[in-house]
Amino acid sequence: MFPQSGKSIVFDNFPDPTDTWEIIETIGKGTYGKVYKVLNKTDGSKAAVKILDPIHDIDEEIEAEYNILKALSDHTNVVKFYGMYYKKDVKCGDQLWLVLELCNGGSVTDLAKGMLRRGDRMDEAIIAYILHEALMGLQHLHVNKTIHRDVKGNNILLTTHAGVKLVDFGVSAQLTNTRLRRNTSVGTPFWMAPEVIACEQQLDSTYDARCDVWSLGITAIELGDGDPPLSDLHPMRALFKIPRNPSPTLHQPELWSDIFNDFICKCLIKDFELRPNVLDLLQHVFIKQIVGRERTLQKQLIELIDLNQQIGVVGKIRYCPISNMSTSCAKGEYSPCTVKSLTAPKNLEVDEIYTYVGDILMAVNPFHKMEIYTPQHTKMYIGAKRTANPPHIFAVADIAYQSMVSYNADQCVVISGESGAGKTESAHLLVQQLTVLGKANNRTLQEKILLVNSLVEAFGNACTAINDNSSRFGKYLEMKFTCGGTVVGAQISEYLLEKSRVIHQAVGERNFHIFYYIYAGLADRKKLAHYNAPCQYLCNEHIKLGPDIVSNTFYKEQFDAVEQCFKVIGFTLEELGSVYSTLAAVLNSGDIEFCPVASEHQTDKSNISNISVLENVSSLLRIRSDELQEALTSHCVVARGETIVRPNTVEKAAEVRDAMGKALYGRLFSWIVNRINSLLRPDKRMYSILLLTSREDDKGLNIGILDIFGFENFKRNSFEQLCINIANEQIQFYFNQHIFAWEQDEYLNEEVDARMIEYEDNRPLLDLFLQKPMGMLSLLDEESRFPQATDQTLVEKFEDNLKTKCFWRPKRVDLGFGIHHYAGKVIYNAAGFLAKNRDTLPADIVLLLRSSENELVRKLVTHPLTKTGKEERDVPYHPRETTNMRTQTVASYFRYSLMDLLSKMVAGQPHFVRCIKPNNDRQANKFDREKVLVQLRYTGVLETAKIRRQGYSHRILFANFLKRYYIVAFHADKEPAVTPETCATILEKAKLENWAMGKTKVFLKYYHVEHLNLMVQQTTQRLVLLQAYVRGWLGAKRYRRTIKEREQSALDFVTLQQKLNEIIQAHQSNPENNGMFVRGKAINGYAAETHQSSKISEIYLKRLSRTPRRTQKPKTLNTPEDSTYYNLIHVSEILRTIPDSSFPVLVFIMLH
Repeated sequence: MFPQSGKSIVFDNFPDPTDTWEIIETIGKGTYGKVYKVLNKTDGSKAAVKILDPIHDIDEEIEAEYNILKALSDHTNVVKFYGMYYKKDVKCGDQLWLVLELCNGGSVTDLAKGMLRRGDRMDEAIIAYILHEALMGLQHLHVNKTIHRDVKGNNILLTTHAGVKLVDFGVSAQLTNTRLRRNTSVGTPFWMAPEVIACEQQLDSTYDARCDVWSLGITAIELGDGDPPLSDLHPMRALFKIPRNPSPTLHQPELWSDIFNDFICKCLIKDFELRPNVLDLLQHVFIKQIVGRERTLQKQLIELIDLNQQIGVVGKIRYCPISNMSTSCAKGEYSPCTVKSLTAPKNLEVDEIYTYVGDILMAVNPFHKMEIYTPQHTKMYIGAKRTANPPHIFAVADIAYQSMVSYNADQCVVISGESGAGKTESAHLLVQQLTVLGKANNRTLQEKILLVNSLVEAFGNACTAINDNSSRFGKYLEMKFTCGGTVVGAQISEYLLEKSRVIHQAVGERNFHIFYYIYAGLADRKKLAHYNAPCQYLCNEHIKLGPDIVSNTFYKEQFDAVEQCFKVIGFTLEELGSVYSTLAAVLNSGDIEFCPVASEHQTDKSNISNISVLENVSSLLRIRSDELQEALTSHCVVARGETIVRPNTVEKAAEVRDAMGKALYGRLFSWIVNRINSLLRPDKRMYSILLLTSREDDKGLNIGILDIFGFENFKRNSFEQLCINIANEQIQFYFNQHIFAWEQDEYLNEEVDARMIEYEDNRPLLDLFLQKPMGMLSLLDEESRFPQATDQTLVEKFEDNLKTKCFWRPKRVDLGFGIHHYAGKVIYNAAGFLAKNRDTLPADIVLLLRSSENELVRKLVTHPLTKTGKEERDVPYHPRETTNMRTQTVASYFRYSLMDLLSKMVAGQPHFVRCIKPNNDRQANKFDREKVLVQLRYTGVLETAKIRRQGYSHRILFANFLKRYYIVAFHADKEPAVTPETCATILEKAKLENWAMGKTKVFLKYYHVEHLNLMVQQTTQRLVLLQAYVRGWLGAKRYRRTIKEREQSALDFVTLQQKLNEIIQAHQSNPENNGMFVRGKAINGYAAETHQSSKISEIYLKRLSRTPRRTQKPKTLNTPEDSTYYNLIHVSEILRTIPDSSFPVLVFIMLH
C-alpha cells in the first residue's frame, strides 16, 4: 500500500498551491508548521492547510506523513487529504502545503475544557462516542500497519456535523513484515506509554501498536478531567515519573461509572503484552453502550460544539510534539519527545627554532619564552618574500593571508606533532598575526578573537605526564574575513573532548585547568562556601588540596584572566554565574558517596551516605534532592511490558553519578563554544557592506587553524589514547595525500616528467580502524551492543577479525593489544573500553535535569547532539529517529567527528606546520638527536624534502594562471589567449626556470609562486603610484584652472566697479549735463527711457548713497579674496532691489 521506502518524494513534482488555494486565516500550529484555513478558488470550498518548510533533516518525516495521508485518509475517522503542493519562493523560502479536511468543531480537548470552565462536564455517553470513533480510526491505521504514536485530545478533531477525525501523523511509524515493532522513543510526554519511554534506556526494549491504546487511555482521562495526569509537572519530570508511578486514574474516580473507570484501567495496563488491542477495546462495555444511540449522540455533540464556539475557548494550552533533544519548552507549551541520545642543537642554542622544508615550516619547541614575537617582528613579516627574513610562524600566517586575498580562496593551516611539541602555542601565534593582518574594524573584535583560545583552553586543556598544557580536545578555529581581507569574526569547532578526565586522572596527571582555577579563585574571594566546592574529582594521591590549589598564585591569576575573557567576549553575569554553579555541581557530585543496604531479600541495594552533599548538588543544579537520590540509586526497566523500578548497586550508582558529571561538563564545554561562536559571528548587514555586495548570504573567506591533540604513547594507554592516535593517523594521511599522492597523480595525468617519490602510506592502518563492518571501531560498536560482552571478549574479537601485520597481541598481557602506528608501536590496555564507548547517560538523569529550574542546566540536556557529539543549535521542532541518543557510542561520534573535521580542512588550500619536541624532559636548550630524528622519520619529512626539491607543489590551470599573472608580461588592456604559449611567455618574462607545462596546468615550485606574487605586487604598487601621480597632476591642473577663473572673475568685477564709479562721479559733478540722459532727451544716439529708466537710476543711486548696517565694509580686509567677497555681497544687496523686468536695463547701464 505504501511506496517503497528509500525513494524520497520530489517536491518539484507537486503543483503550485496559489493556483488553487487562497489563505484566509491562521488556525493553529502543527508538528512542523502553522495551520491555516484556505479557500478553493474554483468551487469556493474551504479546507485546512499545514504549511511546512522542506528542510532536509525532516524529509523522511514529511514523506512518512504524506504516504500515510495519501494511503489511509479514505476512512471516516481519518482526516481527508486533498493533496500536497509545493510553493517556490526565493525571498521567503520554499513551502510544502498539505491540504486537509477542515474540522471546524475544534479539538476534543477544547470541548472538554470549555465545558469544565462553564461548571459542567462531558457526559460519559459523549465520551464513549468520541472514544469509539477514535478507536475506529486507530483500527484502520493498525490494520494497515501504522502506529499513530501521538494520540491525544488535540489530535482528535471534530467537524461541525459531529464527525471525529484523527489528525497529525508527523511522528507516525509505518511497520513492515520484517519490523512489526519499534524502539524509538517518540510522543508527547504526558501521553507516552512506559515502554516507549523505556526505549531510550534499554537496548532491547521495543513496543508495538498498543502504545496508542495507552495514549487513548490518557486521552479518556483528559476528556473527564480536562488535563492529562501529571500535567502540573514539567514535561521532563513527567517522563521521569510515568514508568515509576502506578497506572494513572481519573482525578475523582468515584464521580464516574465503574465501566468508564474499567475502560481506562484496561487501556493503562503497564505491561503492554497484557494490554488489550484496539479491536478488544471496541468490544468493551463502555464503548458498546453507544450502539443504537449514534444519531442522538451526534445531535448532542453538535449542540455542545455550537455552544462551545459561541462562548469561545480561552487560555488554551497546547502540547505540541518536538524532538526531546530540542530547545526547552516554553511556558504553557509542551513538546513529542524523541528520547534518543593534534635543526640542529646549534640552532636551538641561538634560538633559531624554525626552518623550512620546501614550503613546510618545521618548528622546534624551545621550552622557554623568546623575544621573536614582538611588534617589530610582526611588521617584518607582513607582505614580505619568504627568503627576505628568517623562517618564522608569522611567515606562514602571512602566506596564508596573502594567498586567501590573492586567490580569493579559503586557506587551512594544519599544525601537527606529538604531545608537548608546541602546537597550541603555534596556533596562538598564528591567530595573533592573522588578527593584525586582518585589520579588524574595531579593537574590541580584535581583543575578543585573541582571547578565544585562552578561554577554550582553560576548559579543554589539562596537565598530563608529558605536557603541562596538553589539549584534551580537537580545535578547528576559522577566522572569518571579507573578500578584501578584513577580519570580521571567528568560529570554533571542537571535537572529542576527553570527558573521562573529569572523573579520573592517571598517575601524574590532573583534571581540566578550569577546576583548579575556579577553586583557587573562589577561595581567594571567600566564595567557596557559596558554591560548596569540594575536591574529590581534583584530588588524588599525588595532589593535596591546600598547598597545591588554594595557595597557588598562578591559579588565582588564571581565574581572574578567564573571568575577564568571559566578560570581554560578551558573556553576561547571569551566564557566568550559571557556568560557575554547573562547574561546582560537577565537582560536588564527585563527593556523593554510596553505601550498600543489606536486607533479608536484597543485598545489592545502595543508599547515599552523605545527604548534605546530595543536597548541595541538587541546590546547584536547581532540582529536587529526593528525585536526584532516586535517579542515582534506582532505574526503571520494562520486563514483559511491566515497568519495574530496580535498585542500583553501589558500583552502578557510582557509574551513574560519574556519567552525570561527564555529561554535564562535556555539554557545558559545547555550550561555551557555541556561545563564543554566536558572540563572534559577523554582523550580516555590516558583513554585506564590507563585502561590497548586497547579498547577505555571501560567506566571505576563511582561514582555518587546526590544533589537535598530538600522538601519545604512555606507560598505560587506554581508549582515549586510541582515539587520539587514530585522529593523528588521519591527519598524517591528509598530509600524505596533499604532499605525495595527489601531486604524483597529477604528474601522471598531465604527462609531466617527474620522479616518483616513495613514501609510507598509512591508508591500510586507517582501514584497520575505520573500515566497515570489520574495522576496529565497528567491532567495538558491535560488541558494545551486547549486554553480556566484556573487555576480554572484545580483545578476542579484535584478534579473530583483524588479520594484519599492524595488529598483534602481546604475550602475558590479558587485555592488551598492539598497534603499529605511523609514529611507532603502541600497546593498549582494553580494560574499560566497552564502558567508555557506551558512555551511557541514564534516561532518568536526563529527564530529571530537564526539569531543572536553572535555564543553563536545562539547555545542556535539552539541545540535541549532532552525530559528532556536539550540541545542535537552531534545529527544527520535529522527531529525530536517526539521532537516537542511546545508540550513539563514542566511537560513532569519533568517526563522524573525523569526517566533519576533514570536510572543513579539504575546503581550503593547506599550509603545514610540523612541530618537533626536542626532548622528553621539557628542558630548554636540550636537543636529543635520536628523539628528533625519530619524529622526522615518522612524519615523512625526509621524503617531503625530496618531493619539494624534485617536484612541483603548485599546479595551476592555464586560465587561472593567466588571470593571476598576465599583468607581469601584458598590458592591462590586452586579453591574452588561454594557451600554454601565453603562460610560457609570462614565465620567461619573469625569468623563471625549472617549471613544467602540462596538458591543462602550469607546474611550479613553491618559490616560483612566491616570485610571481611578488612581481604582481610590485607591478600593482607601481600602477597605484602612477595612478596617484596622474590623479595628483589632474587635481593640481583643476585647482590652477579654478584659481585662474576666480582671479579673472575678480579682475572683471574690479573693471566693472571702476566703470560704475566713473559714471557715478560724472553724474554727481554735473547731474544735468553728464550721464546718459539729460532732461529726457537722447544723447550719443541713445534713446531716452522716460519713466522706467529714471526710476531705475534713482533707485540705483539712492542705494549707493548709503551702506546697510548688515553689509557694512569691515575695517580690515586681510586678503584680495576678502575684498572680492565683500564687493559681491555689497552689489548683491543692490541687485536684489531691482525688479526682474528691469534687470536688462541695468545691465545696459553697467556695460556702458
